[in-house]
Amino acid sequence: MEKRETYPVEIAGVHRELTLFQIKPGLRIAILNILGDTELVQACSKALAEKLAGVEYDVLLTAEAKSIPLAHALSVETNKPYVVLRKSYKPYMGDAIKTETLSITTGEPQNLFLDEKDRALMQGKKVVIVDDVISTGSTLQGMRLLVQKAGADVVAEAAVFTEGERAKWTNVISLGHLPIFCD
Repeated sequence: MEKRETYPVEIAGVHRELTLFQIKPGLRIAILNILGDTELVQACSKALAEKLAGVEYDVLLTAEAKSIPLAHALSVETNKPYVVLRKSYKPYMGDAIKTETLSITTGEPQNLFLDEKDRALMQGKKVVIVDDVISTGSTLQGMRLLVQKAGADVVAEAAVFTEGERAKWTNVISLGHLPIFCD
């Protein structure tokens, strides 16, 4: 297996080496994959819970899939329920609402669905959007749109990292910032 270049980070007291991947010619990003990394997820959820302590909210919201463990751990930490937006529709989701986003990691359009049960949970509530990394803002924008369609209000956006243009993310509650690597 090829040894890939990494970018070292210290986040919530935990050290990780993030692998750099090319997403298009001349452009690489450091990939944070928290799936299965219980130590990092727990540390980040505690740190984000502290940063969210002054925010009044009712529900946490995330998109499938990599940030689900973070939303779950943050839910346990804060005693707030969480909702997961799905990337494909399943019949049990009933009268779901949908929006489309463009992911930087896949480069493909993706749908996000909010199922009927979770729509009822969110209606009239104050929502904190949670993600692992906020980069282009496309997924974030899709999540905001679904919150609005569900009759709820986004009161904060939180992530482990923001990425790219730092000035673009001054309103996001995050634990750190990742650069984009141009070759």
